[in-house]
Amino acid sequence: MKYIDEVTMSLTLTDTAADKIRGLLENEDNSALTLRIFVSGGGCSGFQYGFTFDDEIKESDEVVDSHGVKLLVDPMSLELIDGAEVDYQSSVNGESFVIRNPNAGSSCGCGKSFTPAETGAGCANAGY
Repeated sequence: MKYIDEVTMSLTLTDTAADKIRGLLENEDNSALTLRIFVSGGGCSGFQYGFTFDDEIKESDEVVDSHGVKLLVDPMSLELIDGAEVDYQSSVNGESFVIRNPNAGSSCGCGKSFTPAETGAGCANAGY
């Protein structure tokens, strides 16, 4: 496992997202839980974002600390969301986490899936 500190951080949370994650974690009955952010194949644009609680930190995980909240990210996902900002928004359509990803060339209307840009850290340059 590798810790990413405030200086080398490649994934950040807004204050709103950090507060929401803290609140969600407080409602769970497991103090070992951490939020895992990941990217998987699928969605209407090719890749989709995912969020889950995990109480296991894998050897290959990157541990990101932002606003006092720890996030787990696997190396392949981090390559696709490097430099991204995670926010939490409420609207008439509901509430959700939103990822502003500089590596996304395009994203679908729902904001849950994306196509990596042809330049930068997206999958076009990752050898997938």
